[in-house]
Amino acid sequence: MAGAETPSEKPHIPVLLRPLLAAVAPVSGVWLDGTFGAGGYTRGLLDAGADKVIAVDRDPLAFEMAATWASAYGDRLVMQQGVFSRMDEYALDLDGVVLDLGVSSMQLDQAERGFSFMKDGPLDMRMSQEGESAADLVNTATEAQLADILFHYGEERASRRIAKAIVKARAQEPITTTLRLAEIIESCLPRSKPGQSHPATRSFQGLRIAVNAEYEELFQGLMAAERALKPGGQLAVVTFHSIEDRMVKRFFQSRAGKTGRANRYAPEVEQEQPQFTLKTRKAIGPDAQELQENPRARSAKLRVAVRTDAPAGEIEARAIGMPQLGGRMK
Repeated sequence: MAGAETPSEKPHIPVLLRPLLAAVAPVSGVWLDGTFGAGGYTRGLLDAGADKVIAVDRDPLAFEMAATWASAYGDRLVMQQGVFSRMDEYALDLDGVVLDLGVSSMQLDQAERGFSFMKDGPLDMRMSQEGESAADLVNTATEAQLADILFHYGEERASRRIAKAIVKARAQEPITTTLRLAEIIESCLPRSKPGQSHPATRSFQGLRIAVNAEYEELFQGLMAAERALKPGGQLAVVTFHSIEDRMVKRFFQSRAGKTGRANRYAPEVEQEQPQFTLKTRKAIGPDAQELQENPRARSAKLRVAVRTDAPAGEIEARAIGMPQLGGRMK
């Protein structure tokens, strides 16, 4: 989640940049930054020794903002508007791929983008600024569909109550602004205590993920990275909430040939020809210094794996825990 930048400001240091660069060192060759944002990871990789970075982002604003500094890197920086799930169409034989998941702070800071419940703006949430908006979804989805989205994508336990309130409110007048939606959600939940997150946090997360098909994009992006990386190439992924981290963790475990155990006493079974080896067996979190410098890092987790020379394969989304709409999780 890279931060916003104006031409006169120093770029914000993205979450877990130091441990990421340490985990993948030495940095060399051609890398792809699938979530360019304000360019913090791309700059970090270039400054650490990457010969070239292909910077991918679905948001055209990211490249407009980079115009003030990108030329300093010359042809070492290639900017590609698009989605990281198609990275293998942009480049192959990569030495590394970095994915920093979630909404960027530069998007949150702009009220007109409609991501934040802290500022009033149109209910949009589209990272690419194209396609169906959050307002379209909120005003046309059925009550059951809304409840499923809030429950599975936002992990909101009061999803049915909130969905019912949304449908009731939109019958009186379409819901078109962020603050109006936040008010409806707040009316369904107890007032948050000091130190707790805003009552609308989970619901806004769920809607944003649905609007941008983020879980499908993550699943397809992990598979695309498997196809795009050369043997020895590294895949580093930073997540910010439990569902994303579970998907990345299970993908890495599955592609590293770990089939799990029938019970906790049985040994792990190694599969033939794993596509990755795990470089970090456990997720790497922020250290005390980073938490002090950037409280947003508190939920961030970094996982890194190294591509083997085994052919790329296939895997089902359900195998890595991608939430499926249409039924309650047990």
